[in-house]
Amino acid sequence: MLIPTIILGALAIVLVIIGYYKGQGQHVIGLKSAGQMTLETLPLLIFAFVVAGMVRVLLPPELLSRWVGAESGWRGILIGTIAGGFSPGGPYVSLPVVAGLLKAGASVGTLVAFLTAWSLWAISRLPMEIGILGWKFTLIRLATTFFFPPIAGYLAQIIFGNLEV
Repeated sequence: MLIPTIILGALAIVLVIIGYYKGQGQHVIGLKSAGQMTLETLPLLIFAFVVAGMVRVLLPPELLSRWVGAESGWRGILIGTIAGGFSPGGPYVSLPVVAGLLKAGASVGTLVAFLTAWSLWAISRLPMEIGILGWKFTLIRLATTFFFPPIAGYLAQIIFGNLEV
């Protein structure tokens, strides 16, 4: 986490300096916008990290291993797929939960299936998608992406299943 933090910090500093030298107050506007986004997102982040931490310590390792661990096989991948598809919220919610599950012993395949289904299916986003893009396009998109989450999870488990994260 240190290297990405340093890179992002350096990028932020460079952009603030560029905004300052433009001379029209863009750096102040940008920093105010960042502060507003922080205030809006911080509660969600805090709760997501609490959920991730609690998942990590409250789920018994043998239960986690049986249902979503490496030995769970297709069952774990399908659980990850379904849970990911129905998982609400954006990356601020899903990524900390996945990080907590990964550290608690969930398999790489299960979590790849979870994130792939969360990205591609997004059941909670369907009403907006149908409203904006229509039923036909939404059904075409779902039909063409339906099998990707379990396939991605299976491939991840085969290729990276023994990876210590």
